[in-house]
Amino acid sequence: MADSDIETAVARALEESPDRNFTETVDLAINLRDLDLNEPSNRVDESVVLPSGTGQETRIVVIAEGETAVRAEEVADEVLSEDDVADLDDDEAKDMADETDFFIAEEAMMQDIARHLGTILGPRGKMPDPLSPDEDVVETVNRLKNTVQLRSGDRRTFHTLVGSEEMDAEDVADNIDVILRRLHADLEKGPQNIDAVYVKTTMGPSVEVA
Repeated sequence: MADSDIETAVARALEESPDRNFTETVDLAINLRDLDLNEPSNRVDESVVLPSGTGQETRIVVIAEGETAVRAEEVADEVLSEDDVADLDDDEAKDMADETDFFIAEEAMMQDIARHLGTILGPRGKMPDPLSPDEDVVETVNRLKNTVQLRSGDRRTFHTLVGSEEMDAEDVADNIDVILRRLHADLEKGPQNIDAVYVKTTMGPSVEVA
C-alpha cells in the first residue's frame, strides 16, 4: 500500500486537472541527480508491472509460428509470422513500431527479427521480449498489458505512465509506490539519486510527490 503522501499528491493532481473531452493519462516525472548519465550503466532502463494496471489500452504484437501463434491470437492485437516480418518494408515497419507498445517473439526467431527490424526497433527501445519454449504466450501478453517502461536515456528528467484519470487515487498511488521502490533498489545511491518526483495528468498541473 502506498504512502499517504503519495495518495494525497495524486488526489490533488486529479482534482486540479481541467475537464477535457478525452480521458487523460496520469504521468510521473522523475528528476535524477548525482549520476553520470553519459555512462550507459548508470541509466534507468527497466520494465515494471503496475499492480493496478495502466488504465490504458496497450498494443502488443506477437511474432510466432504454430501453436504459439494460434494461442497468441486470443490476446494479442496482431500476430505476425516470420514471413510477415520479412515482407515488411521500412515504412510499414516504422509505422508498426510507432503504434505498438510491446513486441514479443519466439526465441528461435530473434536473430532473424534483429536482421530485418533491428535498425527500426532497436533505437525505439522496442526489440521484442524473447519467449522461451516453456513460457505461456497468453500469460506473457497479459503481463505486458500492465507493464510500463522506465527509461532515462542520458536525460536527468524522464517520464512514465502510471495510470489514467478514471482510476482511483489509491490505485494510481500504488503504481507510483512500486515504481519508486524499484528505483530506490536499482539506483546506485537509492533515494539519494532522486532529486524530485512529480505527478500530473496530461494537461493538468504538476504536483510534487517526493
